[in-house]
Amino acid sequence: MRPATPKLKPGQRAALAIVPPLAATLIRLLGFTLRYEDRTDPGVTPGYAIPGPSVFAFWHRSMIACAHRFRSLDIAILISPSFDGELIARTVELLGFRAIRGSSSRGGAMGLRNLQLAYAAGHICAITADGPRGPAFIAKPGVAQLAQSVAGEPNGGEPETGSREQMSGQPAGAGSTGTWVGCFYALPDRAWQLRSWDRFLIPKPFSRVVLTWPAHVPAGEVTTAAVQAGLDRAVAMAAGTTPPASRRPPSPFR
Repeated sequence: MRPATPKLKPGQRAALAIVPPLAATLIRLLGFTLRYEDRTDPGVTPGYAIPGPSVFAFWHRSMIACAHRFRSLDIAILISPSFDGELIARTVELLGFRAIRGSSSRGGAMGLRNLQLAYAAGHICAITADGPRGPAFIAKPGVAQLAQSVAGEPNGGEPETGSREQMSGQPAGAGSTGTWVGCFYALPDRAWQLRSWDRFLIPKPFSRVVLTWPAHVPAGEVTTAAVQAGLDRAVAMAAGTTPPASRRPPSPFR
């Protein structure tokens, strides 16, 4: 699922050899110092405990906070086909993720098709809803397009105890065309905030990271607006507030 690599300059080849293993090592070292706390809406199971295939959305600024917690789960994540994306792809593959190349802008069709294949193969598919360039905290259509385009699980009758349908909060047989979407947000209590378009967060060592898991968007009801509402709810849960329906949640920029 990796596009053909264009001819690289010597400096780029050196970066590809050095940066990914160094970055993966630093993320592992940082991750071992972090403490994670899950906050869920009633009846919701954290996404990493639900067997695939599934579709999850999160915000771009949370990538580092999530990298260690979700390592080695073979989660498929959408990454830009740019050279910077190649650096990220090789880094996350060293952490046990599956890099899917494409984006919600350039290369969008390729990314959607590759994610469809990953979903069909049984993977959890995670997408930064506002990536790769923003605007920050505004969901793009890619998550809804993927969820609407895949075939749901063809289960008849009642789900078995502990099945994926029970843990996702969806009835058996739901989503015969299309699937549900889960949203989550990761917020460290202490972090360096970069001056990037998304105010990217790098957790400080020994900080606590709150992972929030709001109610999933049911199959058949997945739209970009519904994904936006789910992500807004995830941010509000991390801040300890519930956003009124008529208002945006508290600003996540600190």
